[in-house]
Amino acid sequence: MILTFSLTAVRDVIARGVADAKVNGGFRDPCLGYSPIDTRKPGLWLVGDHGVYLCSNGALAEGAKPLVAYAEECDPGKHDGWFEVKRRSFGPDDGVDFFPAESLEALIASGPGCTHLRIAFLKDEMHLDMIEKP
Repeated sequence: MILTFSLTAVRDVIARGVADAKVNGGFRDPCLGYSPIDTRKPGLWLVGDHGVYLCSNGALAEGAKPLVAYAEECDPGKHDGWFEVKRRSFGPDDGVDFFPAESLEALIASGPGCTHLRIAFLKDEMHLDMIEKP
């Protein structure tokens, strides 16, 4: 299963997370204590629940919602078949993976002229690369 995200949206979500963190005291880590990786640094969460989307990780003000960018193929507001796409990419359960902003920004810089981040869900791993879409 392959999902794509507009680079404009990816950059916007990263920037929003950094801005939220500056105002609200840092970065969130939903897995702190459950994972050996400390993700309290700028980055994005790839979330599979009601659709598949990238989510900013900056700390939020009480009651605020993070900025998200849905995969073009798995946006419940645009596609009736979103659940099947979510299931084929993330499986039947909800899930989250973290991508450091530094790594994403290096990947984006490696693809001048590219317009989208592509995430390929393989059997035991994900592969990220840059593509140009019309």
